[in-house]
Amino acid sequence: MFRTIITGLAFALTSVAASAQDTPEPTPDAIQVMVFGTYHFANPGRDVINLEVDDVLTPQRQREIEVLVQTLAQWNPTKVAVESRAAAPGLELEGFDEVQELLASTRNESVQIGFRLAHTIGLKTVYGIDEQPGEGEPDYFPIGKVQAYAQANGQGDLLEQLFSVVQERIGAEQAKLPRQSIAESLIFHNDAAVVDAGHDAVYYPMLSIGNGDEQPGAELNAYWYMRNAKMFAKLDLVAEPGDRVFLIVGSGHATWLRHFVRRMPGYELVDAMPYVLGAAAASEAIAE
Repeated sequence: MFRTIITGLAFALTSVAASAQDTPEPTPDAIQVMVFGTYHFANPGRDVINLEVDDVLTPQRQREIEVLVQTLAQWNPTKVAVESRAAAPGLELEGFDEVQELLASTRNESVQIGFRLAHTIGLKTVYGIDEQPGEGEPDYFPIGKVQAYAQANGQGDLLEQLFSVVQERIGAEQAKLPRQSIAESLIFHNDAAVVDAGHDAVYYPMLSIGNGDEQPGAELNAYWYMRNAKMFAKLDLVAEPGDRVFLIVGSGHATWLRHFVRRMPGYELVDAMPYVLGAAAASEAIAE
């Protein structure tokens, strides 16, 4: 088994190295950010339509996550940031000194991938950049208002059509999960073209839900943009010139966060896909 694991990881790292040769050299002192998209490991049920995943604490899934993290570690991040909340301005998450206990008990991807990666490469902290509304702040995803308006104003069919698109995608993904490794399942979530197309197909048609005076669809788009903008602004608080920041978030955030990385002066986007593909190949080699 040990030889199989080493062989699989060697294959993964060779694939990553070959892909890296085609990547342009980073600008000196640029802040490189790898936006790593994922589904939610712990089944929190916070989305309109949710993916049900199996237990990531089983020995098989733990081995797969370890292969993924060992592959990601080859990028050698200088900081790790996750979709969790932490106090500003430092944004350092509490509990990182108990990482081994957390890995054995906590299913959240922020811990299983983010904390594990930081621990593997010897970092001393993980940053939490999530944004949630506080008292007096707007709902960043007011889908209830959109639904109520659509049903009351003859636009319910449009909304149902959009939900059916999401349901079909989730259903197809759900059917594949049991026979895929963690890394293979994450290929979908890190394919920028696929993720961006899915984002556009659901969010932008909601702009049609409204009458000019009431515009709940436009408000939902604006508030979702706001949440992601605030998340990126938090990342900017802790990122320093020359950093390589690994940012793991639910893939629904990836479109906007990649947008900010591409357009913010001093930042450069790093593609996660070569590392995901390498880890998927390594996981397949181990399974064989």
